[in-house]
Amino acid sequence: MRMRPCAPDTGWVPWFGLSLFVAAASAGYFYNLTFVQLGLVDLGARVLELSEGRIARAMALLAGVTLFVAVGTGLVMHRRRWSESFEIKLRLLAVVVVLQTLLTALAPLLSSEVGLIVWIVIASVGLGLGVPSLFGLTCDLVPTRHRGTVAAAVTSVAFLPAAVFSSDWRIEQFAAQLLWLMVPSAVALVILAFVPWPVTAALSGQHRLPRYGPGRFVTQDARGGLRRAFTLSLVLMFGLYFVDSLGFLRVVDTPVYMGSAWHSTDSGTLWAIGITHVIAAVLAGILYRALPQRVLLGWVFGLFALVQLSYVLHALTTPELPPTLGLPLLYAVAVSIYTVLNFSLWADFSTPATIARNTAIGVGVSGWLATFLSTSLSIWWSAIELPFAEHLRAVAAISLLLFSLCVLLFLLPERQRFHQEESS
Repeated sequence: MRMRPCAPDTGWVPWFGLSLFVAAASAGYFYNLTFVQLGLVDLGARVLELSEGRIARAMALLAGVTLFVAVGTGLVMHRRRWSESFEIKLRLLAVVVVLQTLLTALAPLLSSEVGLIVWIVIASVGLGLGVPSLFGLTCDLVPTRHRGTVAAAVTSVAFLPAAVFSSDWRIEQFAAQLLWLMVPSAVALVILAFVPWPVTAALSGQHRLPRYGPGRFVTQDARGGLRRAFTLSLVLMFGLYFVDSLGFLRVVDTPVYMGSAWHSTDSGTLWAIGITHVIAAVLAGILYRALPQRVLLGWVFGLFALVQLSYVLHALTTPELPPTLGLPLLYAVAVSIYTVLNFSLWADFSTPATIARNTAIGVGVSGWLATFLSTSLSIWWSAIELPFAEHLRAVAAISLLLFSLCVLLFLLPERQRFHQEESS
């Protein structure tokens, strides 16, 4: 018997769906923040003793393969209409979690560059498959009006433990920390995805409800304006991830800045950074519906430029002294704001029929490609011994350029309306 579309709209089922999405998205983001971006660099540099150039090429390979698989998977799901199937997305996500759990256990055992490259290729396939399957669940599990709030919850749950409990950035520590969570989660997700349950049957119909399906930028006109807005957001979000990683990886490679912030022995400092992430995420979630995304993006670029120039000023004046706590706190505010945007923006440009394709392109290009291309560039600049101040000055210049673009876009009249997408 087919379940009526209104069935999941009452009771505890929607809350279960929201909890499932927050848990999966925050765990995935925490994994990418810690194990993938920081742990693999430690594995290559400390364990395998690879040169910075080889590590940069390995990270570029990770970005390229992940992007290719993510976009390819999103397009296939769009063409075959799997984008609208909750069951297919959940099963694909379960397979990805099982694969990444196995790879996480194997990573500390790698002993050669060849093994690392093979690991990266296999992991990239899993990560690429995970992008449209995870983000595609937004239209099934998160009501449109609450996407900013849910994105704030995801950001908070990911960044608070990353800041407070992950100060040891060694691959072995990351693996041990993650596996106790990933193993039971993989088992539970496989059971939920592949065994018939009334709750999954109910969740599979939620995307048909008006408050779940189309994003808030989708209206009933032609679709040209929506495409232009999506492309512009893609460019700006790419810039955010790019300047974040390009600056952050050089900062964390400098002992004076790490010892007084993310690697501090003072738990109060770590908690201050973590709580700042949470407060900024909550505020961004509230403002997401109240302000145009170009305003929020402009704020983030302005904050990045401010904190990067502050690091430059410190490096040129008092490099022997630890900086004030205000610098990493400002950084945390900027990162939390754009992470909230990342978890809500692409779904709000989509319908259930197009969400797999749109999130694959949005997250794949602005997230994966930008992050790991900038990671490779940062490692290369460090390898050629580009001075710290010059490195951060270049990053700040990019931030100021993109901030100016956001200001210009805000001042220009918005002549085009967002338009309805076609599902094919």
